[in-house]
Amino acid sequence: MARRKPITAKKPAEKDGKPAGKRQSNAERSAYFARREAAKVLRSALQGDARRRAIGSIKSLVYGPSVRNKKATFALVCETLKLIKEVMEEANVVSSKWKKQNELLYIITYDLLFGQQDLLTGDAEKHLMSKKDALQSALSRILKRKGLKNVADLMALDKTSELQKPRYVRVNTLKTDTESVISELRKQYVVQEDDTVPDFLILPPGADLHNHPLVKNGSVFLQGKGSSMPAVALDPKPGWEVIDACAAPGNKTVHLAALMKGKGKIIACELNKERVERLKNNVKLSGATNVKVKHEDFLNLDPTDPSHSKIRAILLDPSCSGSGTALDRLDHLLPSHNADGSGNVDAMRLRKLAAFQKRVLEHALSFPAVDRIVYSTCSIHQIENEDVVNSVLPLASSYGFELETPFPQWPRRGLPTFDGSEHLLRTDLVEDKEGFFIALFVRRENLEDRRRKKQRTTQKGKPLNFFVARLLKLV
Repeated sequence: MARRKPITAKKPAEKDGKPAGKRQSNAERSAYFARREAAKVLRSALQGDARRRAIGSIKSLVYGPSVRNKKATFALVCETLKLIKEVMEEANVVSSKWKKQNELLYIITYDLLFGQQDLLTGDAEKHLMSKKDALQSALSRILKRKGLKNVADLMALDKTSELQKPRYVRVNTLKTDTESVISELRKQYVVQEDDTVPDFLILPPGADLHNHPLVKNGSVFLQGKGSSMPAVALDPKPGWEVIDACAAPGNKTVHLAALMKGKGKIIACELNKERVERLKNNVKLSGATNVKVKHEDFLNLDPTDPSHSKIRAILLDPSCSGSGTALDRLDHLLPSHNADGSGNVDAMRLRKLAAFQKRVLEHALSFPAVDRIVYSTCSIHQIENEDVVNSVLPLASSYGFELETPFPQWPRRGLPTFDGSEHLLRTDLVEDKEGFFIALFVRRENLEDRRRKKQRTTQKGKPLNFFVARLLKLV
């Protein structure tokens, strides 16, 4: 009778490179998940960069609600993009088997060379552990070529000086009031009210509010000053029907809802599926109930459709180069930034963006009942700003629109490239710590109607004042 082989327990299978049979410490688990979260953010950033249609900035992706270990993830993403690609290419350690996990390998390499080597667990980690000598040799060669003594010098070389930008906070008046927010925030910070944008607060640079209860429950939104100005410039009234043409991630959408006191209707359009989800999450967080999110291209909306016959205002903030917020968004860390090594702006990309921006602005002008249109970008380039506006002026005039001055007290206006550019608004990279652009189109007939109404009110008042004066004399 043949002897039966002894029964032995099967070795637990690994899931996602994580040993199932070994109990990990809290530090190991934290490091493990931070690497995975960083890899996910990095993949989204790199894929969006390759398509030139980012789902969100590196910062917004890291500080989204799905990322648990935000600080560790943020640090890993930034340092990885700065340095690891050069080391890995030098060492030539990425085989075809691991090509699809390239971003994760970047993160692990950072930890292997500069981070927590003792916490590396998983298949991808084991693969690179076997290549550790090659990676370290590559790093040494890079240091030698650059004439540097150590890694600290290399990291300093890659750093871009950051502007000391205040932390801006917009109070969500759908949920709370400015006085209550100021009272709460002053328990920790010095708080000032902005003198340009209502319900907008200024805190010291470096104030980290990402995990603050007011932010997590949607009572306040972390939003740059330039980003908060377009909705105020549009000036929608409660009860209006409004379109936010390129809405995600939704900060401007929910700002419009607050200005409209939650009344009326906002159609928020977004073409990208992943960005639609971020838009929906922000709308839900804000408590705005008058927003209808549409997963649709704004250019596909028919201006003659009866359902659009009452649209009074359109906010148009289309895809742009992002050059006005590139430093804050950390776009300088992405592969596309100065990819040719010359420091020149991608002229072809700017021309394509400008052509798209012109198309959507022309489309917005064709809605028959619209009174007000705001065209805004976070770009510093004339081709995306003044040139786009100037190119549509004849069409705008044929529809009865003219440029009006948003925020008349604001000192920085458009570049003097055409008559009327003084109506445009710019923010300055140095003075304002970001570069934004706003153009406000108002239908001429409505301007004249308001002037005539004001004149009639004044004229109606004259006889009354005359009779009052006569009566007083008689008395």
